[in-house]
Amino acid sequence: MIRVEMLATGDEVLHGQIVDTNAAWLADVLFQHGLPMTSRMTVGDALPSLIDALQSRSQVADVLIVNGGLGPTSDDLSAQAAAAASGCELVLQTEWLAKMEAWFASRGRVMAASNRKQAEIPANATLIDNPVGTACGFALQLNRCLIFFTPGVPSEFKVMVEQEIIPRLKARFTLPEPPLCLRLTTFGRGESDIAAELEPLALPEGVVMGYRSSMPIIEIKLTGPASARVAMEQVWQQVKLLLAECTIFEGTEGLPALLARELQQRKFYLATSEQYTAGFLHWQLAAADVPLSAGEILAPQAETLEAQVERTRMLAAEQGSALALSVSELAEGEIAIALQTPEAGWGQRVKFSHGRHNQETRQKVVAMMAMNMLRRWLHGSEVSTGHGWIDILETVKH
Repeated sequence: MIRVEMLATGDEVLHGQIVDTNAAWLADVLFQHGLPMTSRMTVGDALPSLIDALQSRSQVADVLIVNGGLGPTSDDLSAQAAAAASGCELVLQTEWLAKMEAWFASRGRVMAASNRKQAEIPANATLIDNPVGTACGFALQLNRCLIFFTPGVPSEFKVMVEQEIIPRLKARFTLPEPPLCLRLTTFGRGESDIAAELEPLALPEGVVMGYRSSMPIIEIKLTGPASARVAMEQVWQQVKLLLAECTIFEGTEGLPALLARELQQRKFYLATSEQYTAGFLHWQLAAADVPLSAGEILAPQAETLEAQVERTRMLAAEQGSALALSVSELAEGEIAIALQTPEAGWGQRVKFSHGRHNQETRQKVVAMMAMNMLRRWLHGSEVSTGHGWIDILETVKH
């Protein structure tokens, strides 16, 4: 097994001032290529810590991908740390320096003197092209480990991984067949509740059942060697049967994308009206190219569930839409969700059963509830359903 690790650098990453999206993206890409990441660590902008991390991890890992610290400022120390760990000097890459100067000139700017350091790499390193930025990457061998150094800017990092690093890994190593990962996403049941139902299932050797909770959804993953595909798919059929009532999509499509595909196929348009979710519902749908006829955001208003269902019906009629969704906040923390379809109109008056979630999380949950009402109608299921941590106080159908 090839041991692949990641080292993220930067005080802003270490101290949680920014979210390390590069690490999640890289882990997924490596997994898809049959190189699941073995471990990852984060080090701040301190030269001794960086040198120690490079020296220690190079004794353990086969491949180490270092992310960040290739910028022009004084706290960008990756190249300096790599040279110190390797016992060599930094060498100016004149061709890259010329490329940087041309990059700035093409934009009508003069390159600052501080950018010059971005063309300096350790003498024992090989330059790696960065087609979208000024910081070149580089690779070197240290102890048993092949180390790649990449910039922290996500757009630059991703291009370099896909176009430079993955091809080099394929050329150097015989990569195993990627593991098989079957996924489905649920909404409305707790993780422990789902686990209690799935844990009794007998899994093939080397196959693992995993759970990822990200409010308001829980993703179920069955991961194992590709050679176990037939046995895994047999177990997966049992999983899908057990979780059929709360499954909102399979794979990685996402609920908004699923709705977009099904509404486009049926040539339906959807209108939205929001108060409690403040436009978040419409934004998710629009981002997935759901065919929308209109969207409105209303100020708080006192109305009954019956009145909201009627208002949703009128919205659909006014917009010439077959479908409409609306979300409102009622008195005393109650929330109303209404769905209008060619068949009928439905409404739910609900209330969170506990107060541990913040406003943003609650808005995400309610938006998911609204989309799930539409999904359930499209699939011929009962529109109103339980949601575990939410009490359903009233339902209506017109």
